[in-house]
Amino acid sequence: MPDKVPTGQLPAEQQPQSGTRRKFLRDSAALAGTSLAGGGLLGASTAVAAEPLPIPDSNKYLGRGVVSVPYGKPSKFEADILRRNVEWLTPDTIASISFSPIQDMHGIITPGGLHFERYHGGCPDVDPDKHLLVLHGKVERPLKLTRDDLRRFPQHTAIHFLECPANGGMEWKGVQMDSIQFTHGMLSCSEWTGVKLSTLMEAAGVDPDASWMLAEGGDASAMTRSLPLPGAKDQYGKDIPDGTELLKDAMVVYAQNGEPLRPEQGHPIRLLIPGMEANVSVKWLRRLKFGDKPWVHREENSRYTELMPDGKARQFSFYQEGNSVITYPCPDKRIKEPGFQEIRGLAWSGRGRITHVDVSVDGGKNWREAKLMEPVLSKALTRFTIPWEWHGEEALIVSRAVDETGYVQPTLTQLREARGTNNIYHKNSQQVWRVMPDGEVKNVQIVNV
Repeated sequence: MPDKVPTGQLPAEQQPQSGTRRKFLRDSAALAGTSLAGGGLLGASTAVAAEPLPIPDSNKYLGRGVVSVPYGKPSKFEADILRRNVEWLTPDTIASISFSPIQDMHGIITPGGLHFERYHGGCPDVDPDKHLLVLHGKVERPLKLTRDDLRRFPQHTAIHFLECPANGGMEWKGVQMDSIQFTHGMLSCSEWTGVKLSTLMEAAGVDPDASWMLAEGGDASAMTRSLPLPGAKDQYGKDIPDGTELLKDAMVVYAQNGEPLRPEQGHPIRLLIPGMEANVSVKWLRRLKFGDKPWVHREENSRYTELMPDGKARQFSFYQEGNSVITYPCPDKRIKEPGFQEIRGLAWSGRGRITHVDVSVDGGKNWREAKLMEPVLSKALTRFTIPWEWHGEEALIVSRAVDETGYVQPTLTQLREARGTNNIYHKNSQQVWRVMPDGEVKNVQIVNV
């Protein structure tokens, strides 16, 4: 894997170059007044004359009343912003995934109706008045809790991303999709509200010797995952160093983005383990069992393991590595005309905060530092931007992220050298978009760089 970014100043070609953006803003301001002349920041196509604006129909007629749509919906003019499925990816939709349209997102919060879906046995509709969460195993006081019971515990709210470990997995062996929704759309970020796992463990009196926890869902697949607590060892006696980190952030969640969880996100309650593979954040959560070894159920045996180049399998690779992708321009958002562009993207890491993002327009030969947009939160999506003046030349645009541990997002060649090609999980290599002279954007792979 790549080395950490060295301390000290970056090379000159990697320094931020904001003069281009300042020049365009100055030019635009100079042109402002009684009219916006052609050119400048916006370009000739947006120039308007100085005569009064015409009165639109929306000024002439009353709109709908306040109760005609009791639950708000998007504008009909935004009807193409949807989750989408790749039909050939799985035999049916019962055990499949839908992808978030991250090319159309703004800020870092994904609306509940656009959060990606992943089912192992379909999406159940669970009655919250009948659903129970049980804490048992190596505990002093086994607990049986309703959602109402959980709401009586001290409340905790945090913003975190969830990412399927198969995000981008189709590209391990060269299957390239000309859509960022299908290369990176198994990714969403929400504000989550619930109870800290440590609070519930204290209430149950979990045995200090308990080093593993089994989470089980109430769906048709009875989705289960073994999760490490402090002092955890795998089934072969090897240390698993993630337990302390897990307890710091883990939650049992009953609300998302200010409203009760939606069925596809685990209503009425789910587990949330920030930064880890999304499959361990078990939905429709029905029990937490505490023990001293992993259970090694189906999802951590035949699934969610990675075959390495030496023939061994990597298991319990919980945390999602540092990653980033440019969301504009991208295959779903081509460049419409030459001139000033603001390259925009997302960066994230399961190990903490993003501290640095570089952007290249020549396939990684030269780099410039991007601006990180606030808020920059731990284990949450982070927006980045950088100005770029495009004159119709072909370009290879790519980003690389660095997180607070010093981890640098690898190239595809570096990732394949470390993990081989017999894999579908944890594909976090730098994503290259090829900008064509007509503004169309293609998904390409650069090797041996």
